[in-house]
Amino acid sequence: LFAEHDCRVTVVPAQTSADEALALEPGGVFLSNGPGDPAAVDYAPSTVRAIADRGVPIFGICLGHQILGLTYGARTMKMSYGHRGGNHPVKEIATGRVLITTQNHGFAVEGSEEEIPGAPELEVTHVNLNDGTIEGLRHREKSIFAVQYHPEAAPGPHDARPAFDEFLDRVRSGPGGSGPSS
Repeated sequence: LFAEHDCRVTVVPAQTSADEALALEPGGVFLSNGPGDPAAVDYAPSTVRAIADRGVPIFGICLGHQILGLTYGARTMKMSYGHRGGNHPVKEIATGRVLITTQNHGFAVEGSEEEIPGAPELEVTHVNLNDGTIEGLRHREKSIFAVQYHPEAAPGPHDARPAFDEFLDRVRSGPGGSGPSS
């Protein structure tokens, strides 16, 4: 998807330090999906926070979403069954719009539509309409946001692809991005 938008993408190993990543002078940082338990990636939150503190826009998907939650004090939980496959309805809180999403995860950020306990700097942007789990979050002041579902998934629903446009708009607006958007 980034190639469609004329972006240069540099992939780095998961354990790349913040200093090493920042030395590449990224316009933005994308935290990809993974597999596994986000709590096992205990080295990531300090790295993500160091990058965020430099004003670099950050967008996370799936495991990246969970890591962003952990970075700012949230907890994650193993789900009883997880979310797998296409056609998961997700409500965008700001607009009430329902997105049909593709998902593949067994962990979630703890919380509800109203709050993310332990993470006052974050707000919930999306919730799963089947079980109420958090499907999107963003930082209240920094240009950081994430979604639990897979907006890049194909074949399948493409309702969520505008998340990439939002990230690229923030990257193009320069350091610090444009802050939270509605």
